[in-house]
Amino acid sequence: MRGRGATESMSQDTGAVSPAAPTGQQFTIAHGPFEATVVEVGGGLRGFTRDGVPVVAGYDAGDQCRSGRGQQLMPWPNRIRDGRYEFAGRAEQLALTEVSRRNASHGLVRWSLWELLEDEGDSVTVRYRLHPQPGWPHHLDLRTTYTLDDTGLVVTPAARNVGDGPAPFGYGAHPYLSIGMVPIEDVELRVPASTWLAADDRMLPTDSHPVEGTRYDFRSGRRVGPEILDTAYTDVRRDDDGMWRCRVQSDTFGSVSLWADAAFPWLQVFTGAAHQGKGAPGIAVEPMTCPADAFNSGVGLLVLEPGQEWTGTWGIHPG
Repeated sequence: MRGRGATESMSQDTGAVSPAAPTGQQFTIAHGPFEATVVEVGGGLRGFTRDGVPVVAGYDAGDQCRSGRGQQLMPWPNRIRDGRYEFAGRAEQLALTEVSRRNASHGLVRWSLWELLEDEGDSVTVRYRLHPQPGWPHHLDLRTTYTLDDTGLVVTPAARNVGDGPAPFGYGAHPYLSIGMVPIEDVELRVPASTWLAADDRMLPTDSHPVEGTRYDFRSGRRVGPEILDTAYTDVRRDDDGMWRCRVQSDTFGSVSLWADAAFPWLQVFTGAAHQGKGAPGIAVEPMTCPADAFNSGVGLLVLEPGQEWTGTWGIHPG
């Protein structure tokens, strides 16, 4: 089914090819005051607004996605050291997509063309078949549904192993919660996690620490301050409904929360894009199933057997 919000690539009058958006077709959904746009390239979230005001710090239709804004990170989030890992007794070498740090970064699908599976007006589902390639000898069917309801945006990703052997897997998403025009130093951040993961200069994990008494403790909510965060957290505190909630807030802009269910025991918080003035101001809050280099450490790593499917749900709530 073709999305009602999808852009056209051919002129209706002349048949001439019109300039394509850098992120391909745009699939727009709406519900009440909310509107969201999902893109063909990577199947990611380009924008999410309430009454026309950005809830996420996205990017324009004429722009290429930068700083990972709204992208999906599969079959692993974050980084793999030197692009090397061993699985099922076989050594693998992935392409190094973060050349400066010699890492394979953020999976294999964020620049791939995703197919529109279903468009219901207030909900859109996109899918992608991940085939074997150098460093990745597995078959996965990937599917993500974006839904708008009275609370905001609900995102349900899924991955099914359609190959004949087990496959390693991890998921992450990279939305930036909007902070309007408030200076990043003045934004209050709440992260309901009691453990943070230290990293080296290649952004690869070294060891974990309690947040108690450190600059990484945002459990009660406090201002971000001048230091840049690019930090993984775990041991999250969940609310009575089983969800954890990470919130950004300011007196002038209000608040935006990202929540996630039990499928996501990890999250990454990144403030660097806002501190460095790269794109629309926002704080990346990334729900993850595992931390960086899980293909080597095994921490949080999922193994999907043939026919097995993983799924989880996260979302964004303004106010």
